[in-house]
Amino acid sequence: MIASFWADFVAATGIDEPYEAWAFGGEDAPEMATKLAQLVVAGPKRATAGVLADYEAGGNATPEAGELSVILDGEALPVCVIRNTQVEVRRFADVDEAFAWDEGEGDRSLASWRQEHLDFFAEHGWPIDDDTRMVLIRFELLWAPER
Repeated sequence: MIASFWADFVAATGIDEPYEAWAFGGEDAPEMATKLAQLVVAGPKRATAGVLADYEAGGNATPEAGELSVILDGEALPVCVIRNTQVEVRRFADVDEAFAWDEGEGDRSLASWRQEHLDFFAEHGWPIDDDTRMVLIRFELLWAPER
């Protein structure tokens, strides 16, 4: 399914580069994955955040600008293709209102962003505090076929 989705993307855009397929929130948050993928397609979600230590513990490289991703919904079905436009590491306390707005979730306020991320990461085994180093990724939507 992902391979044919990618082939359709390449045919539509002419872009054929390495990519990863993944869902927001990971495999244990299917409802969240679908909701956030829909926010990307609808427009308000243009950023995401992760805990740097989570990348390191999994042996995963920190994402880089220019990388492509196929975003999956909660059923692991491809929804759209994004490209990272900016990646930076900041302390949790140093995340600003502009980033919270770009992440496009909840009421898009910094207060809401902080609480949602504190709750989510604690629930998934990564309790965070003001000094936790976060990977902040901004991206652009490249392609989202009608479903």
